[in-house]
Amino acid sequence: MSADVQAPVRPWALSLLLSLRPVQWTKNLLVFAGLIFGRRLLDPAAVIDSVLAFLVFCALSGVVYLVNDVRDIDADRQHPTKSKRPIAAGVISPASAMAAALVLGAGALGLAWWLAPVFGLVATAYVVLLTIYSTGLKHMVILDVLTIAAGFVLRAAGGAVVIGVSISHWLLVLTLLLALFLALSKRRTELVTLADAAHGHRRSLAEYTPALLDQLITIVAGATLLAYAFYTISPETVAKFGTDRLLFTLPFPLYGIFRYLYLIHRHEGGADPSETLLSDRPILVCVALWACVVAGVIYGPWR
Repeated sequence: MSADVQAPVRPWALSLLLSLRPVQWTKNLLVFAGLIFGRRLLDPAAVIDSVLAFLVFCALSGVVYLVNDVRDIDADRQHPTKSKRPIAAGVISPASAMAAALVLGAGALGLAWWLAPVFGLVATAYVVLLTIYSTGLKHMVILDVLTIAAGFVLRAAGGAVVIGVSISHWLLVLTLLLALFLALSKRRTELVTLADAAHGHRRSLAEYTPALLDQLITIVAGATLLAYAFYTISPETVAKFGTDRLLFTLPFPLYGIFRYLYLIHRHEGGADPSETLLSDRPILVCVALWACVVAGVIYGPWR
């Protein structure tokens, strides 16, 4: 075969789907927290609404990624891996990406408002917040990671309001802290991996140092574990579930956070939290066991 023959080009639709970053949709699983901890897991109507809410956030997060990739097209072309993204590589034009974002966003928000007006408000707030992040806040030190964490909180809140359960303060605090942990870990890996090129990729990275990020990660990791421990034994939780045995699930988040820190410091993981979480078998097993034990404690006859 001649050396001049090029590899086959992906279909435009497939390239668009990849630009929506479906691997990142695992972040939207937070929508189901309200279903599980609101004790509505066995309610078929609530399950259907939660699945639809999950799809709404998958679509909206894809819209945010399209907008972000269009705005960062020049910077992404200088990045070793982001340069291969369809928009940065020139497979999808910025105009086509923005048109797709407009259509997808309108459809997703329409579904959100149809499901429940309050869920529509949360979904709209998510799009507005993350769009502001893509257009400016991502370059502001500290505010960048706080905005990312706020996006996770809105996912969790959306999952609760769409099925009409009360939003647990513990759920929101834990979501905020865990999201901050992942966002700060990602910043640390970006800073170490990109080295001198970090400032050119993201301006806020010039304001961070590995030592500062290590301190922030330590604070947030400790706060996350303490908040989870207090949540499992709080009077509100015990009264809601009729048991204090959720405390027995504490070893799972302990191991999960310690394992994630190990991957960051020993294997340069964390640049893409979704990829790190999905590719590490011990963490996957830990999450699966945690989910099984939580479901057993909340819904099982031995609670």
